[in-house]
Amino acid sequence: MRIICLEEHTSDPTVALAAKLPSLAHAPYITGVGRDYHDHPEPPDRPRLLAAHQATELLGQPLADRLPAMDAAGIDVQVVSLGSAPQLIPLLGPSLVRGANDRLAQAVGQHPDRFAAFFTLPWQDPDAAVQEAQRCVKELHLPATLLMGRPDGDVMIDDPRFEPVLAKLAELGAPLYIHPGPPLHAVQKPYYGGFNTEVSGRLSLFGWGWHHEAGVQVLRLMLSGALDRHRSLKIISGHWGEMVPFFLQRLDDTIPPAVTGLERTLTQTYRDQVWVTPSGMLNLPHFQFIREVLGSERILFSVDYPFLTMNGARRWLEALPVSEPERLAIASGNAATLLGLR
Repeated sequence: MRIICLEEHTSDPTVALAAKLPSLAHAPYITGVGRDYHDHPEPPDRPRLLAAHQATELLGQPLADRLPAMDAAGIDVQVVSLGSAPQLIPLLGPSLVRGANDRLAQAVGQHPDRFAAFFTLPWQDPDAAVQEAQRCVKELHLPATLLMGRPDGDVMIDDPRFEPVLAKLAELGAPLYIHPGPPLHAVQKPYYGGFNTEVSGRLSLFGWGWHHEAGVQVLRLMLSGALDRHRSLKIISGHWGEMVPFFLQRLDDTIPPAVTGLERTLTQTYRDQVWVTPSGMLNLPHFQFIREVLGSERILFSVDYPFLTMNGARRWLEALPVSEPERLAIASGNAATLLGLR
């Protein structure tokens, strides 16, 4: 059984350094995570959070250095992406992104049978983002892109500024992975504040808040008609769809086409154009629900390394109560088809 993981991260030192101060200014509550409690990957029965300093160290290592850990976990291919948000870097963003994509393509090219990559875009400059998407697909042969958080400041991805970027991705057949990012501080404080810094930081981010942020972006793409205008645009959503699939029926009941003016229900749009991954949340009830609602052909696999360990990932796939063709599709077949991987 070949396994391809789609939400695995790496670091580009140049981008990470340039994005550090803008990221802290954008979401100062990040510093509360890991101050009073350090995560530890025990027991090793399933993917578990690593302490922030351990994950950061692994992020910065050359990709080849993670091959022994992948082999030990039975992971064949990682489709890696940058673990930072270059769209937060104002003036130098486009040039830094070009360099980062070049280095990423070079790194995965050294082990093409073990790695592929999501390119990153300077969303803060839509014209530059269109050009970079074209270059990454046609020249660097990178199959898809990943957006870490909102595309620019407090602006969501459905803003008309980004219509040319979405159109270009649809034209190129390059899927868009909408990854969570920190909630705006103005939202974070009243919604997730009021606790100690450790609880507030975790609740704001990977405990709840940034999953909601990512789910809202997918919803806005549907409600704005962007996915109707770009029927060939393919969206990938992690963490079992960032809450959205669990509310599709409710959304259809309360915001039907008679209200939206769209040709399709939100459920149909989602089923037509969105794929989901578990991002290491290897929970059988979640899987069974998603399989029932979306079908196994819309499920990809990921463990969110190195923020989570790869512990138990292969064992979980092997134990899924599905047919062997479904298992193989979920483990790698669907991803290979969607991203054009060999």
